Amino acid sequence: MKKDIHPKNYRLVVFKDISSDDMFLTRSAASTKETTVWEDGNTYPLVKMEISAFSHPFFTGKMKFVDTAGRIDKFNKKFSKFAKN
Repeated sequence: MKKDIHPKNYRLVVFKDISSDDMFLTRSAASTKETTVWEDGNTYPLVKMEISAFSHPFFTGKMKFVDTAGRIDKFNKKFSKFAKN
């Protein structure tokens, strides 16, 4: 095997599905500034995801509609001042 190809910051990380509020603990090198306290009482880095196996229609069998119109309106409002007249 090649030496020194694995990331140095490989550690336990909590991933949180913000759609369903489910969380799971696994190893990752994903960078994050947030932390959370896990069920064992230890503090771990927190990575938030919009979708995972807990909320994906393929795994849940349920279709979920996302408010894309609200996101588009928010984007247009935020960047309207940069539009050319």
